[in-house]
Parts: sequence; structure tokens; C-alpha cells
Amino acid sequence: MRSPRRMMCAAVLAFESIVLGLATPVLITIEEVPKTVSLFIGLGLALAALVIAGLLRAEWAYFLGFALQLAALALGFVIPAMIVLGLLFGALWTAAYLLGRKIERQQAAWGSQSPPPA
Repeated sequence: MRSPRRMMCAAVLAFESIVLGLATPVLITIEEVPKTVSLFIGLGLALAALVIAGLLRAEWAYFLGFALQLAALALGFVIPAMIVLGLLFGALWTAAYLLGRKIERQQAAWGSQSPPPA
């Protein structure tokens, strides 16, 4: 059975990678950050989100996801709109993590119940 927590968190990271990738042109044109630095930050964070989504089979990868949320929020110091987006994706990530964990616990409890005697 697929892990609901992994699926929800991977979906959040996939959408977040799009937003982080689109932050690159904003860094270059509006904030006038040098091109190489902008590419490293924007595309690097987008790639990190996709890599972390692929690593979610391991429990420690969820903590990398939380670290990525902090990095996206820190990008708000350069792009003010990223403060709002960082908070939004941080809330989505936390909700996906907590609700997914709750669903996994409930599924485990249902699976451990023995069937009623016939």
C-alpha cells in the first residue's frame, strides 16, 4: 500500500519546485541578483525539492523537507513575495506531513484489528 504521507508531501514538493524555479527569473530581472547566483539559488532549490520528493521513502528525508521550507522562507529576504509563498508552502508541507502520519496510524490500527469470529 502506498504511503499517504509520502504521496501528499511529494505533491507539495512538486508544486513548490515549480514556484522555486520561477523565482529564478524574478531574482535576475527584478531583484537584479547576478545570473549565476540566481540560477544556483532558484534552480538549486527547485532541484532540491524534486530530489527530496524522491527520497521520501526514508524517514530522514521529511526533515530535509522541513529544511527546504525554511530555505524557501529565507528566500523572502531577497524576494519579498516569497515570504508569503514560503509560509504557504510551509503550512502545506506541515499539514501534509501531520495528516499523512495520522492516516498511516489509522490504517495501521485498522490492519491490526482481527476480523470478528464467524
